[in-house]
Parts: sequence; C-alpha cells; structure tokens
Amino acid sequence: MENEFLEMEEQIVKMLRTVYDPEIPVNVYDLGLIYNVDINDKGHVIITMTLTAPACPAADFILEDVRLKTESVKGVKRVDIELTFDPAWSAEMMSDEAKLELGLM
Repeated sequence: MENEFLEMEEQIVKMLRTVYDPEIPVNVYDLGLIYNVDINDKGHVIITMTLTAPACPAADFILEDVRLKTESVKGVKRVDIELTFDPAWSAEMMSDEAKLELGLM
C-alpha cells in the first residue's frame, strides 16, 4: 500500500512540475510554492500551497492548473487545494535548479 502512495505522490509531483506561473519561467514545485501533498487511501489529495504574492494576477489560472493536472494522475479521485500565506513565500524556498534558472546562483 505504501508503494502505491509513493508512486502516486511521484506522479503528482511530476505533474506539478508542468504547472508554471505565466510570469516566471519556473514550475510551481521548484519555485517552492507547494508546501505539502497529502494523499489518503480513497484517492483524496490535499495540496497545501502558496503563491509568490497574495495579489498574484495569475492565481486562478495557477490553482486550476494544479487541480486539473493533479486530477489527471491515475488513482486520484478528488483534489482540494488549501491556499496559505503562512509562511509567506520567499526566494529561499526555491530549489537550486530554480535559482540557477533565474540567475540567482
């Protein structure tokens, strides 16, 4: 059972890496916008995430893309997104690959 969860989580992360903020050429996962991916045994996924700014003009687009791409993963039955700004996002949350891509390293 644990292998199924790990495999599903891997597939979800893979899909999250295809979601981009239209203003930043780095995916939401490597930007550090995804805080947690929780999966229960019924295929219910809860993604806790943030945005680069509370007034992000692309918020609706990004959240819907996260939802749709997560729903496309085999075994996912339902997706809820919990948007939080605590802790607030900062550039330190980005992966090394993202920092390199944006010229911050």
